[in-house]
Amino acid sequence: MPQRIALLGSTGSIGTQTLDVISRFPGEFKVEVLTAGNNIRLLAQQAAKFLPDSVVIGNSIHYHQLKEAVRDIPVKVYAGDDAIEQVVRGSTIDMVVAAMVGYSGLKPTISAIRAGKKIALANKETLVVAGEIIKKLVKESGSKIIPVDSEHSAIFQCLAGESGNPIEKITLTASGGPFLNFTEEMLKTVKPHEALKHPNWEMGNKVTVDSASLMNKGLEVIEARWLFDLTPEQIKVIIHPQSIIHSLVHFADGSVKAQLGLPDMRVPILYALSYPDRYSSDLPKLDLSLYPALNFTEPDPSRFRNLALAYHALRQGGNMPCIMNAANEVAVSAFLSGKIGFLQMSDVVEFVMEKTEYFASPGLGFLETSNTRARTIAQNYINELCKKS
Repeated sequence: MPQRIALLGSTGSIGTQTLDVISRFPGEFKVEVLTAGNNIRLLAQQAAKFLPDSVVIGNSIHYHQLKEAVRDIPVKVYAGDDAIEQVVRGSTIDMVVAAMVGYSGLKPTISAIRAGKKIALANKETLVVAGEIIKKLVKESGSKIIPVDSEHSAIFQCLAGESGNPIEKITLTASGGPFLNFTEEMLKTVKPHEALKHPNWEMGNKVTVDSASLMNKGLEVIEARWLFDLTPEQIKVIIHPQSIIHSLVHFADGSVKAQLGLPDMRVPILYALSYPDRYSSDLPKLDLSLYPALNFTEPDPSRFRNLALAYHALRQGGNMPCIMNAANEVAVSAFLSGKIGFLQMSDVVEFVMEKTEYFASPGLGFLETSNTRARTIAQNYINELCKKS
């Protein structure tokens, strides 16, 4: 029987690449549920091609338009965030691919975990915001999380067969983004369209900007802490512009294991879907003779402050990672709309982290409150910045 998939965020970058992978293995996977936030047109096209049991549009205002768009397709149509949380619990679903972007992916992923589903996790914010809670829920429900991010997939693969062997540390690689060699003065004037030109990876706008500011790597540091039960001191970041080595595990005996591959998200997506097996694929393969030099440098915290802010949030714990994430989502949106500059995104995040109430042991309700408060403080601060400019 093919593995039945619920794909959350099917119209985004990870979502569309996941469907590309699924289309290459029609006997192995069956799309059961597709969800999107607002992209009715693409969701309807996907429904026509993959014939899922259900489609859900997160923004309820689009329900009737989606219903009309798929009227000739034998598919159930739902709308709203609550509907997304409900469909992932369906008994016909074997795996949930959590590919929604940002904080919005938290509640549906929690719903799937509580239902004991296997999770292919591409939404790093789930563990950033509520890592301790998620780990507890996974243990209680019997759910399993398989990372999709290339870096965490690399660590996951390197740890296969190493149960019980002591880890000294892990190293997450980062491309450095399009502004790796920019001075601080140059960074002050970069435009959104420049930040969206990632040299190696095909990603959505928000993740691409995060990559350019190194916030994406900061979020991955926090995610790695919960995925692999590590301390902040055991998680290192190194700049690797070629994006061939996706991450490394350093063992206590001095050995280092690394996972290599071309910068193509379809490879870790396929691994997450097929785990513990590896399926033969026609995806492009790595030829190391085409890469005579692989370079590595330390990240520069003076130019890319977000990484240091993420480590600070991780060490402080509690609701601080939630606060940081909320502030960053608002800041990225403001940058993309031209309201603030590239470096001002870090100013917003730092300000909000200082001004939002800290709590050491938050439950989900308090995290929801923290997220809302942080977004309000961030937006007010951005409004003040706009007035000054």
